[in-house]
Amino acid sequence: MSDQLACHKHGRPDLGYQYWRWQPHNCNLKRWNVTEMWEKLRGKRLMFVGDSLNRGQWISMVCLLQSVIPADKRSMSPNADLTIFQAEEYNATVEFLWAPLLVESNSDDPVNHRTSDRIIRPDSVLKHASIWEDADILIFNSYLWWRQGPVKLLWSAEANSVCEEVDGLGAMELAMGAWADWASKVNPLKKQVFFVTTSPTHLWSREWKPESEGNCYSEKSPIDSEGYWGSGSDLPTMSMVEKVLSKLSSKVSVINITQLSEYRKDGHPSIYRKFWEPLRPEQLSNPTSYSDCIHWCLPGVPDVWNELLFQFL
Repeated sequence: MSDQLACHKHGRPDLGYQYWRWQPHNCNLKRWNVTEMWEKLRGKRLMFVGDSLNRGQWISMVCLLQSVIPADKRSMSPNADLTIFQAEEYNATVEFLWAPLLVESNSDDPVNHRTSDRIIRPDSVLKHASIWEDADILIFNSYLWWRQGPVKLLWSAEANSVCEEVDGLGAMELAMGAWADWASKVNPLKKQVFFVTTSPTHLWSREWKPESEGNCYSEKSPIDSEGYWGSGSDLPTMSMVEKVLSKLSSKVSVINITQLSEYRKDGHPSIYRKFWEPLRPEQLSNPTSYSDCIHWCLPGVPDVWNELLFQFL
């Protein structure tokens, strides 16, 4: 369990956020069954590829699965940007590959990826694809890292190449195109590929409570307005991704988590997590100033995403 997501461990007093589950209008989701899930994974590699939100979904999956595996029959192997949970009995692995922008970038180090200039090779997925290529089931995501300002494009492998700067949406469209070129060559009889849609943020409480000036801090219940949509889910970006994925419908299945997660203003760590840098006195006096309203507590919302994945499988 990541200290970034272990909200109860870090003092969150309420636990209701752990127990909500999604009920579609027109069907019933299959109830989670850990033994059945392991049978689906027997002899296979399940790999999550993406950013810290996808890592949260991977951690959720490991937590959901590991309870039935004896301690001496399971292992966790952190190896640079690839972390592997292995279950000996099922000859199966559940893996996470850090690749927040899908294509090669200067943010590919899973620890040291903070940089003032985001640089990508927009036509190069080979660095990451060489690792994910042999997985049997792949879960991709990419979104929030493209929302952090302009991105520089490096088209040539030459060290002294000139970078071209574009906005985040334009850069993401190029990266999605390169990823789609790879996905279009997948044999769906041999490999299952999924793309997880936008994970919402809850940064402005005025969006669900007019005239308030907070965020997700102190929220203890979901939004009860059906069809609620906040500004954290960017429609132009989602439209672009949908357009790319629509051309891959025979190769890639879409796990649409966006609307169901929009309601969950209560599901974020807020102040109940480990922060990697010491908090300043002015922050401590104003909890909303440092509340994490992007990631998700575990147990919690990502467990629901994995129940959707279970349904797909």
